Amino acid sequence: MITLSLIGIGAGNPGHLTLQAIDAMRAADVILIPRKGPEKDDLAGLRRAICEAHLGMEARLVEFDLPQRDAANPDYRAGVDDWHDAVARCWEAALRAALPKGGHAGFLVWGDPALYDSTMRIAERLETRMEIRREVIAGVSAISALTAGHGVPLNTIGGPVTITTGRNLRAHGWPEGAETLVVMLDGNCAFQEIDPKGIYIWWSAYAGMAQEIRLAGPLDEIGAQIARTRQAARARHGWIMDIYLMRRVCS
Repeated sequence: MITLSLIGIGAGNPGHLTLQAIDAMRAADVILIPRKGPEKDDLAGLRRAICEAHLGMEARLVEFDLPQRDAANPDYRAGVDDWHDAVARCWEAALRAALPKGGHAGFLVWGDPALYDSTMRIAERLETRMEIRREVIAGVSAISALTAGHGVPLNTIGGPVTITTGRNLRAHGWPEGAETLVVMLDGNCAFQEIDPKGIYIWWSAYAGMAQEIRLAGPLDEIGAQIARTRQAARARHGWIMDIYLMRRVCS
């Protein structure tokens, strides 16, 4: 039997970890560190730094390579399912090699494992392949890092919040009746494809990290600047994680 702790670690700042997350890391026999290729080696490096900050040099880290998703597959959901199957096989191989007699493994999850993250779905696939006991540790989400960084409330008084993706915003536009919109997983600045009149945007890249970038203002005034800044940051670092909140401020 392997206990697998899916540990939310916040948005890349070692200070984001909760005491519960630190306790779970310390209880683990090994910490799994996925590698997503040389362009995203910073992400593995940040996980290593978090382990060093909270566990010291004695932590046993098990690193393994992740397969790439076939972004060219026209069937998005089928492509994601195939990719998750491949990732589950990589996890299984890493766990069997690291803990052949069972034990406790920790997997560090950016932000919160329940919010636009597939770690729990991949872990469910593992449960059909091997004896796994799964536990989930909540983490500081990218949304929390975004709103804290800008010093802005997520919602208006008694108002609803809609959380969606760049893919959905491009395909369907501003959701009917939405007042406040949080957009995640937007690789192509979908905010440029909606009517900007009366919309205020708060945008953060690398939220919570040392290299965090924040821009905010009326969408019709600042949208192009955000797109340019995003492109430059991705070129400089080789990867980018960004998120933004938009709110209708007038009719």
